[in-house]
Amino acid sequence: SELTGEYLGWHSKNLRLVNCKISGTQPLCYCTNLVMENCTLAEDCDFCFEYSTLDATVNGNILSIRNPTAGSIVCDSIDKIIIDENCKNPDGCKIMYNENSRITA
Repeated sequence: SELTGEYLGWHSKNLRLVNCKISGTQPLCYCTNLVMENCTLAEDCDFCFEYSTLDATVNGNILSIRNPTAGSIVCDSIDKIIIDENCKNPDGCKIMYNENSRITA
């Protein structure tokens, strides 16, 4: 499926996305128990996962991630990881890279 929208999925609970392409600014923020399997994020997806608890496997690059709360993110690369003074749990989300990925962050 292709899902497009500004602020897509905000404040959702127990959302599971499988084989999806996501596009739009600031997707999937303030989510509780978000699961993403085999998904991709378009080039316009910025400031993803703010204050979200998640278990995400993303194919390809993520433009930017901001202040995830807990869980894990696995992807090929990330251009920018933002953990600022507003982050509620700075060490709560584990970010890992797929094998043979290019690490940019």
